[in-house]
Amino acid sequence: MSKNRYATNKDKNEPQLVIDLRGLGVSVEQNHDDLLCGFQGLTFWYELKSENAIKADGTINEKAIKKSQKKIRSTWRGHYKIASSLEQIIDDMNESFKRYGLRTVRIK
Repeated sequence: MSKNRYATNKDKNEPQLVIDLRGLGVSVEQNHDDLLCGFQGLTFWYELKSENAIKADGTINEKAIKKSQKKIRSTWRGHYKIASSLEQIIDDMNESFKRYGLRTVRIK
């Protein structure tokens, strides 16, 4: 049995997010718990959560995050973020782009 991690369930918002990100020119690879995105030489790893995992204040409900995802979030040395919308992903990517003096992405 392989020890590779693959998402067993796709979040309902994933197909449209992939279409939208690719429409902005972002490379997207699926099935890596959940998305690997590359743009302007940077790689971003996003765990997707559906809208019902979001609290009223916009933060992720900690009960919706699996133990394995919490471990990744606390130990992974690269970029890893839990998000639920295109806007959250783009805002997060743009923070890194600004830090490195790269152009930011605008949602059309």
